Amino acid sequence: MAGLARHVDPDELVKTLHDHPAHHVGHRAARAVSHTTPYSTRYAASTELSKFRIPHDGAPADAVHQLLKDELDLDGRPNLNLASFVGTYMEEHGEKLMIENLSKNLSDADEYPAMMNMHARCVSILADLWGVQKGEKAIGSATTGSSEAIHLGGLAMKRRWQEKRQKEGKDTTKPNILMGANAQVALEKFARYFEVEARILPVSAKSRYRLDPDLVKKNIDENTIGVFVILGSTYTGHYEPVEEISNILDDYEKETGVDIPIHVDGASGAFIAPFTYAQAGGPKWNFELPRVKSINTSGHKFGLVYAGVGWIIWRDESYLPKHLVFELHYLGGTEESYTLNFSRPGGQIIAQYYNLIHLGFTGYRQIMENALANARLLSRALEATGWYQCVSDIHRKKGDYVFEKGKEAFKEGGTSADYNSGIPVVAFRFSEDFNKDYPHVKQVSVSNLLRAKQYIIPNYPLPPNEDNTEILRVVVRESMSMDLLDRLISDICDVTETLMHTDVVDLAAWQPASASFEKQHLSRGLESRNRHEAKQPMSEGVHRSVC
Repeated sequence: MAGLARHVDPDELVKTLHDHPAHHVGHRAARAVSHTTPYSTRYAASTELSKFRIPHDGAPADAVHQLLKDELDLDGRPNLNLASFVGTYMEEHGEKLMIENLSKNLSDADEYPAMMNMHARCVSILADLWGVQKGEKAIGSATTGSSEAIHLGGLAMKRRWQEKRQKEGKDTTKPNILMGANAQVALEKFARYFEVEARILPVSAKSRYRLDPDLVKKNIDENTIGVFVILGSTYTGHYEPVEEISNILDDYEKETGVDIPIHVDGASGAFIAPFTYAQAGGPKWNFELPRVKSINTSGHKFGLVYAGVGWIIWRDESYLPKHLVFELHYLGGTEESYTLNFSRPGGQIIAQYYNLIHLGFTGYRQIMENALANARLLSRALEATGWYQCVSDIHRKKGDYVFEKGKEAFKEGGTSADYNSGIPVVAFRFSEDFNKDYPHVKQVSVSNLLRAKQYIIPNYPLPPNEDNTEILRVVVRESMSMDLLDRLISDICDVTETLMHTDVVDLAAWQPASASFEKQHLSRGLESRNRHEAKQPMSEGVHRSVC
């Protein structure tokens, strides 16, 4: 997601940024273009590359490449970015296919028929994977990610509700949609951008930090266009109870005649639940439930493709209102389109098809089971220290959801089916004993010190209603090998012991680095330590967790 950025006056910037000697020297012969290496050009010492205004003259390609490469070295290591669900690894052959097809535009269907065939096959494979029923004609599309897919799914629900109400001669001005306060920001964005009242329901320890079915029952009415149900919360990794909510909506329809659909946000979980032995914990979650009309997922998360591809599938074409579909007469052919943007990269679709065919069902199962096994190992190791307890529960015996001090960890399970279902996320916090013994230690210091070791592990509050509790969170992706996990556990222990033996004064040093000039003057966002100054604090609406 691109942030809002401000314009910078380059002239003012040159005056205030710094007093570099290069600004005071005249034109010299040494500024000639010829050079031996990028570091022998004038850009290595006497002349800055232009940052905020296009330069009058260009610079040598190798010099620009090297200097930009050097600046990008300041970024974190993608594989150690344990905050993100987005994949950072692809197999060589899949990566090669993407590079070979970088120039292909998915919107140019008539020009790239082979690519479009692969797109259609991916839609069919996913529909089958998600239990589309015999006789139904599933329809869907690639998107730039789950955010776009959620907007498309929500918009289809809104339009179906409007058309039904109009036929009945009823008011259509007050649509609402339900979601838990643990929802990713894309769900609230849909409501705000498309003028739907977002009924954001509190989550609690009782509801396992996910959408509470009891609150769903109390908040639906004839103006409810649908319910967003999340298969894999970004906070704690829990699957929301799709079938239980579906049953509530079934009962409500019997009582009132009001038919309320479900859209499943399976950004992560829809590429995990079908493959794991745990499934979604037993209950149904997909098109096997008639009330589930659409499902989205992110190919660039556990679909194992680089960033830039999501998917939205409707169980039958009748659930995609014709009024929303555009017939395009462009570039030599006629195509139907239902997307929020036009041009988009085609390489990710090819890579997605490669993964589906290359890995097959058993390959995906092995990867997802490995990720869950490693997440369980990390969870058990953290709780074994006595310093931490996990809010996530995929490491506990199936049906056992509560942390009990001193209880021996369950290790007898053979596959994920023996444990609570969920996505491979480890959400953890300081134990009560640790807080009692070391009250001066702030949990955010763990995140900051691990950043010094190049790990990116966020520390943030749980959703509104439970936001007095902060958690650290690790997403265990495909590339989290046993060796890396062993090192991570050691480093978390080392960092925690360092904090335990550090006094209050010293802890003041463990603060995030100061913001760059761009962050201070161009970005409208705030640093973590200043988040209390936000215009819309976490207590109001959905808090955007790291995703």
